[in-house]
Amino acid sequence: MSSDTIALHIDLPRAAFHLQVNATLPGRGITAIFGPSGCGKTSLLRAIAGLEDNALQQKHSRIQVKDSVWFSATQRLPAHQRRVGYVFQEASLFEHLTVQKNLVYGFKRNQPAQANFDELVQLLDLAPLLTRNTNNLSGGERQRVAIARALLASPALLLMDEPLAALDQQRKQDILPYLERLQHYLAIPMIYVSHALDEIVQLADHLLLMDNGKIIAQGPVIDLLSEHPLLAQREDAFTLLQGQVTAIKPEHHLTCVTLGETQVYLPQLQAAQQQSVRLRVYARDVSLCLDHPQRTSILNILPARITQIDAGERGQNLVHLAIENQVLLARISHLSCYQLGLSVGQQVYAQIKALALMK
Repeated sequence: MSSDTIALHIDLPRAAFHLQVNATLPGRGITAIFGPSGCGKTSLLRAIAGLEDNALQQKHSRIQVKDSVWFSATQRLPAHQRRVGYVFQEASLFEHLTVQKNLVYGFKRNQPAQANFDELVQLLDLAPLLTRNTNNLSGGERQRVAIARALLASPALLLMDEPLAALDQQRKQDILPYLERLQHYLAIPMIYVSHALDEIVQLADHLLLMDNGKIIAQGPVIDLLSEHPLLAQREDAFTLLQGQVTAIKPEHHLTCVTLGETQVYLPQLQAAQQQSVRLRVYARDVSLCLDHPQRTSILNILPARITQIDAGERGQNLVHLAIENQVLLARISHLSCYQLGLSVGQQVYAQIKALALMK
C-alpha cells in the first residue's frame, strides 16, 4: 500500500444491510461518498472513526490511514487515539461557551501552531463571531465553527457527514465557498458524505458510489458523472468541463473559459485570469447540429464527436460527446436523433447557451 493512501477493508453486519467495503482512497484532497439513504454511508464513517469497533468483523477488516494502522486483525486503535476530525449534520457545539472558547477547546487539546488558529479564523471568516454565544448563530455559522474546531484538533483525516443537509439552499450557497477554500488549504484528506450532487461536484475530485452497503463504483468525479448509469441516466444528469479563465468581459458580464483549443462564455465569475475552473453542463441544456449554425444567439458552439448513444425512457436519447479530451452529454428526443441520422463516430456541433453554464 502507498504511504499516501487510505485503505479501507470493512466488514460490518447490520440489520438492514451488510457493510462490505474494499477501497483505496487518495491520501489528499476530498473524496465524496454518494448513494441513496440507508446505503451505509454514515456507518462507513463511524467505522473509520472507531465508533463501530465492537461490531466490526475483525478478521476481515483493516483501516489504514497512510502509514498508521487504526484497525486490523491484530490491533485496534481506540477512537480517542485516532487523529480524526468529525463534522456531523448538526453542529455539536458547547452552548454555554462563546465561539472563541469553543475553538480554544479543540486548540488546547493538541496545541497546534498559533498560525493554524489565526489562519482558520481568517479562512472561515470567524473573526466577527468570536465573542458571540453559539446559540445566537445561524446554521451556516454553526457549521463553520464546527469545522474549524475539528481542524484545530490537528486531525490526520477529516470526516464530514452531510454537513449541509440541515441548511436551506441559501445557507448552503453561503457556506460552500468556505469549503472550497478548505479544499485548497488542507494538507489532510477529507471524506465528504452527501446526497447532493451539486455539493460533491463543487468540492470533490474522487467519488465513491455506494448502494446496499457496498461500493459499486469509484474514480474521478468527472469520469463517473458521464460513465456510470447511476449518474448519467438521472433526469438531471450533467457533466463537468475543466478549463482556464482566459478573459473577463465586464461590459457584457461574461467570463471566457478556454477548454484546450475551444472557448466558451458564461455569466461573469468571481475568478482571476488563468484560474482553473470546472463548469457544470446539464445534458438537457445541450442541443446538437450537423452543420455549424450561422446568425444564432447561442454563444457556445463546440465541435464534437459522438462516442455513444443510449436509448432512454419516454422517447429520449442520451448522446455522449467527445470535445477534445473531455466528455459532454446531450439529452435529445428520439425523434431528433432519428431525423438527424445520428450515429457513433459522427462529427456534430454542440450548442450551449451561455446562461446555461455554471461553475
